[in-house]
Amino acid sequence: MILASRFLRLTRPRMQGPDVISVQRRLIASKFYTGSWNGIYNTATAQAVVNFQRTAGIRADGIVGPVTWVVLGIGEVQWGGGSTHIVVDTLSNVLYLYQNNQLTNSFPVATGKPTTPTPLGDWVIVEKSPNPGGAFGPRWMRLSIPNGGYGIHGNDDPTSIGQSVSHGCVRMQNQDVPIVYAAAPIGTLVTITGAVVTTRVLHSSVSPGEDIATFQQMLNTLGFYEGQIDGVYGFETEEAVRDFQAAQRLTVDGVIGPQTALTIESQYDIALGDVDP
Repeated sequence: MILASRFLRLTRPRMQGPDVISVQRRLIASKFYTGSWNGIYNTATAQAVVNFQRTAGIRADGIVGPVTWVVLGIGEVQWGGGSTHIVVDTLSNVLYLYQNNQLTNSFPVATGKPTTPTPLGDWVIVEKSPNPGGAFGPRWMRLSIPNGGYGIHGNDDPTSIGQSVSHGCVRMQNQDVPIVYAAAPIGTLVTITGAVVTTRVLHSSVSPGEDIATFQQMLNTLGFYEGQIDGVYGFETEEAVRDFQAAQRLTVDGVIGPQTALTIESQYDIALGDVDP
């Protein structure tokens, strides 16, 4: 399991969206970026991210992943009570809208896929944006989750609704999200429920599992692993991990810990050209 929303980075065409605006605003406040917060992850934004990462002493690759989100420290809004409460069930992929403790509506949604799940817990809405467009549809509500640009938003692929396929965001039908947007002011409590998944540090002594198979498949796509996708952390898997770590200038220990896992996922997204939230 990798707790990561989409990895913001330089692409062609450029990545765009309200999550990019959040990063640009924070970089402006931190005096690393002097451009406009136009929501486009352009060269100037990427260079500002690199400069920020270097100053912060974290991996300076121009990719905004979980570590960079946390260090950016984008401020949270505290829940101040209020009559609206949103509950998202990631098992049934349903969003429930409560007002004055009464269920007033429910909507089908898409949530995070197994490798990038929607983080469970109690969060609040910290930003709202009308008409972000593209993959975000007609409305965007960013959540206070500190390690990524997670939000509740519309979509550009209605066939995804009802499935666990996102980078952790909660996607709604474009006709449904304005209803929730209108009912949920900034500071609205959002409770995300579902199955708790335990993340393992993977190495040659762990038992076989689907998590190992997932990384084998990613490393195969990236050209580092040619063995069987069998979920067994054998010699070939360990060597593939070592080769990947060396190529990415990570600590070469053959172990898939948090940093290696995040880097594999980010490079996999880049290889697939995956920019969806």
